[in-house]
Amino acid sequence: MPLPESAAVAAELRTAIGKLTRRVKLEDQMPLGQVAVLGELDRKGAMTTSELATGQQVRPQSMARAVGLLMEQGLISRRAHPSDGRKSLVDLSEAGRALLEEARERRADWLARAIEAELTEEERELLARGIGLVERLAAH
Repeated sequence: MPLPESAAVAAELRTAIGKLTRRVKLEDQMPLGQVAVLGELDRKGAMTTSELATGQQVRPQSMARAVGLLMEQGLISRRAHPSDGRKSLVDLSEAGRALLEEARERRADWLARAIEAELTEEERELLARGIGLVERLAAH
């Protein structure tokens, strides 16, 4: 049996990962943009609203609205920038960190249940072995 061409595998993999990502995100109980901001702050630490906008590829005005909503909910905090008095930094609050962890656990729990329900033991082992391959591709 001939091996599939890399381009065909790439297209199918991209489609499958996209579908899985969208399905897992359905487990989020807050808007995806807000979860993305919390995740960015968790991964990279405190930053300005402009830096957040650049990282999320949105307009600064849109990010300012998102930051305002997250601050109203007590999920992020604002403090003075240490070297530029004209700027301020936003960071995760303890409530934001707890909510983000809860969302991550909910997504992981859904995925674990789906793996158990949909895959045979042999398929689960194959999936586990394939994770390293996906990680290598992501690092390329």
